[in-house]
Amino acid sequence: MKVKLAATAGFCYGVERAVNMVYHEIEERGQSDGVYTLGPIVHNDMVVNDLVSHGVKVISDTSALKELAESGRLSGKTVVIRAHGTGDEERKLLSASGARVIDATCPHVSRIHDIVREHHAKGELIVVTGSPDHPEVRGILGCIGNDAMVIDDRAEAEKLLEDPPTLERFSGKTVCIVSQTTFNLTKFEDIVDIFKKKLYHTLVVNTICNATQRRQMEAAALSAECDAMIVIGGRNSSNTAKLFGICDSLCEATYFIQCLDDLKKVTIKDSVRCVGITAGASTPKNIIEEVLNYVRTEF
Repeated sequence: MKVKLAATAGFCYGVERAVNMVYHEIEERGQSDGVYTLGPIVHNDMVVNDLVSHGVKVISDTSALKELAESGRLSGKTVVIRAHGTGDEERKLLSASGARVIDATCPHVSRIHDIVREHHAKGELIVVTGSPDHPEVRGILGCIGNDAMVIDDRAEAEKLLEDPPTLERFSGKTVCIVSQTTFNLTKFEDIVDIFKKKLYHTLVVNTICNATQRRQMEAAALSAECDAMIVIGGRNSSNTAKLFGICDSLCEATYFIQCLDDLKKVTIKDSVRCVGITAGASTPKNIIEEVLNYVRTEF
């Protein structure tokens, strides 16, 4: 049986950078009782659980941050802003909390913050393609007082642009379209196409990061040539879910696993001659290697 691993699999630059920042803080302090992360540092339970086992505390949401900040319990502590970034409200709370703040926002996400701030200040209407509940998208919206529209697919865009009050709002104004960094490129292009056909003044900034685009293209190519696909990543990882969707649409035998234990429950048919493996941007290298070695020796 052939086993093919996608060239771009596992931690992306932004995630690796953020995780390393937290581990560095643990090492610097000699103990981690004073280290917090604003939300899970990445969408991978095993990584988060390992950090928690070292004493790192996760601030679950804005309400929890507000309570900690106003009570003074963050004074003198370290808070790491995760790779997804955060909005202005959370930054103001952190600034007033007395905490030492380490910004691990992915540079690609920071670029989006700069773009939306600039164009929103010009009076342009901001549209973000992505998942409205994703922390990265919430952080983008939080940079401009939530004054933006979030669109997740082509049908949503078509419905929106058939709404007379919405069209009236868009009339005579420039619409600036950006994207969640891990959004599906094909979906982004479909949404942009709808806007360009309906509106005259549309400014498009493709902010899907290169690593995401490479992962998606590699996943599609592998799925087309393999009999089975294994996608590794956290269940709550948006970019891994998108990889699974791409693979599942092209390869009938596609499996979404979080770790080796999940793979051991999978039965691969004897007719399978080639297995492809890819992994989301929040999947550690050691998990990928465990899965790769298992497939090579056991299947």
